Amino acid sequence: MLHELLLALLGYTGDLIIDERDHHKSSLASESDDRHFKLAPDISFVERSDRDLIERIITLGFYYRELDRFATESRNLSWIRSSNSSPSPSDSEFPSSKAKPSVYRRAIANGIVEILAVYRSAVLHIEQKLLAETVPILATVTQGLNKFFVLMPPLHDLVLEIDRDDIRGGQLLNLLHKRCHCGVPELQTCIQRLLWHGHQVMYNQLAAWMVYGILQDQHGEFFIRRQEDRDVEHGSSLPDTTEKFAHLSTDDTSLTDWHLGFHISLDMLPEYIHMRVAESVLFAGKAIRVLRNPSPAFRFHDAIDHQQMSRGSQKIQGFTGRFSFQKELLIDTKLIGEELLPQSEADKIEAMLLDLKESSEFHKRSFECAVDSIRAIAASHLWQLVVVRADLNGHLKALKDYFLLAKGDFFQCFLEESRQLMRLPPRQSTAEADLMIPFQLAALKTFSEEDKHFSRVSLRMPSFGFTVKSSQVVAPKAKDHTDRNSSSALSNASSEISLDGWDGIALEYSVDWPLELFFTQEVLSKYRRVFQYLLRLKRTQMELEKSWAAVMHQDHTDFAKQRNDRVNCPVSQQRRQRFRPMWRVREHMAFLIRNLQFYIQVDVIESQWNVLQAHIQDSHDFTELVAFHQEYLSALISQSFLDIGSVSRILDGIMKLCLQFCWNIENQENSSNTSKLEHITEEFNKKSNSLYTILRSSRLAGSQRAPFLRRFLLRLNFNSFFEATARGVLNVVRPRPAIPVLNQQ
Repeated sequence: MLHELLLALLGYTGDLIIDERDHHKSSLASESDDRHFKLAPDISFVERSDRDLIERIITLGFYYRELDRFATESRNLSWIRSSNSSPSPSDSEFPSSKAKPSVYRRAIANGIVEILAVYRSAVLHIEQKLLAETVPILATVTQGLNKFFVLMPPLHDLVLEIDRDDIRGGQLLNLLHKRCHCGVPELQTCIQRLLWHGHQVMYNQLAAWMVYGILQDQHGEFFIRRQEDRDVEHGSSLPDTTEKFAHLSTDDTSLTDWHLGFHISLDMLPEYIHMRVAESVLFAGKAIRVLRNPSPAFRFHDAIDHQQMSRGSQKIQGFTGRFSFQKELLIDTKLIGEELLPQSEADKIEAMLLDLKESSEFHKRSFECAVDSIRAIAASHLWQLVVVRADLNGHLKALKDYFLLAKGDFFQCFLEESRQLMRLPPRQSTAEADLMIPFQLAALKTFSEEDKHFSRVSLRMPSFGFTVKSSQVVAPKAKDHTDRNSSSALSNASSEISLDGWDGIALEYSVDWPLELFFTQEVLSKYRRVFQYLLRLKRTQMELEKSWAAVMHQDHTDFAKQRNDRVNCPVSQQRRQRFRPMWRVREHMAFLIRNLQFYIQVDVIESQWNVLQAHIQDSHDFTELVAFHQEYLSALISQSFLDIGSVSRILDGIMKLCLQFCWNIENQENSSNTSKLEHITEEFNKKSNSLYTILRSSRLAGSQRAPFLRRFLLRLNFNSFFEATARGVLNVVRPRPAIPVLNQQ
């Protein structure tokens, strides 16, 4: 009887101890009962008290059998063979859940095997004690297995939940971490051991990811996932992902992996790992991938630079010399990746993870500190690659020169060379080619070949998108063929069209690896947005100056005619008196545009540039540089009012009015121009006063959005002119004092 009991404790039933599921397969009630091992009902020589005690003891045997079955199924590796060959009928002995193998469940099964080994040794020790005693008693069995009554049932519930809900990966770690918080020390120790086994898998995956940049996650259980896996889960096709990668400016896998290759799977992220820590893990792995897999073009270029530095000015001659150079070049390209991430640093990262792996318990603070240290190492070496090797500051300076118009002489020359071209509507087919001529001429006249970054800059004219405006081009052109005296009408129409058409001028900047990690398409689009705004502003300022020169030239001509021809003196003098108030309006326009340009170029761009340069000198972390650069661009956009719709619309309207004013004031012979100029003047007064009213509001002037906004307002309102005239903004019927003066004169 006792031997039957000992065998039942190890999951083997017989004649005396039976499995109720085998004898009552049709009974549904027995399926819900945990006690599936019981004494046979036909045994009559066992007392009622002993029967209850034996049935309580043999319950452990049922739990042992179920746990052993779970461990056997989870540790089964037949799926490796079946994945390489078609499954045979004999492979169907395991449940269908094995179609989804899990490395984490196998690790937990290894921990359960350890616990069952302790249980088996306890049963063996009980057997030895029973054989040594002259009169064996059940109390010996109960005493030896007493501690397992608090272990086996919770472990059985645990594996049932894992099987029922198909819990895998990080979800399994999360479940074990929650079960660790219990009031039974023995059970807590066992579950912590199971969690330790699960963490071994996670640490191995972390080591592969953060030491070698390899994602070892065949079954999708790690909280770092490839982007393709998420696309498949959400039902998107693989060509969609390929199109996402295709819009990048390089085919390097390191670049695509950096921007779109990996993401954090929230389903597999354990709750006790903070999202910030997971993002650090994601960044560290991506950085290691970049450092270990540099672009082939970068390796070749860096190796050539290294050879040139080592050889100095020596020249290689002959076939033997060329062959030896190529051989050394290949050797150097292999060493570039090791230089970017020295082996000592990789060993240091691996040692940190090994210390975590060998710890018997999971300490959240230690884990977070190790991840932060690894992330700092990766960010530092990535900073060295981007800032030092790739000359980040030189490219930032080039972007400032061209996109932020720091090379004022170049753009002044470009606008002067292209001024006559821009007085006509752009032709969509040849506009870009037409602009390249003045663009290259401006480069030759200003800095020639001194700037090595100029070759990366290219001029683009995207599609206009103004269907209404473009349709207006046909009528003036047809009219021009029939009547040559209508050139002024053509000029007016074309000026309006060119204002909207030429405003689409954009710059493109060619960026090589690894700077594409820093200058993303989103960043370059922000630079283009600021460039288009600044170029419109500079073009408006130049047109106001050119119009003043043209008007003064005409005025001096009229004055000379007045002295030479006394007969036409009243007509010339009357025209001068009629347009003299317009010159005052032009000065108001130029005053506003000049101050706005000074505010953006000096108070905004230069001050923010100095802040960025200070951050670059003080920081040695790549992610910090990215954050500082984003703050720099955001400050440029916000302090230039590009993100405030009402202000940007008013500024666009003001620049449009200024250009219309300049193109109309040069056609003074046309009597209809006077009424147009008066209308432009009235609209400019309204918009300029509205601009001043909005900018001096407490929401803008009292905030940190524009720290130098008060200086700008002080320059505008230095003599209280804007403050006095802005009171009539709400009452648009009442004109500004400049209009009555115009009518009187």
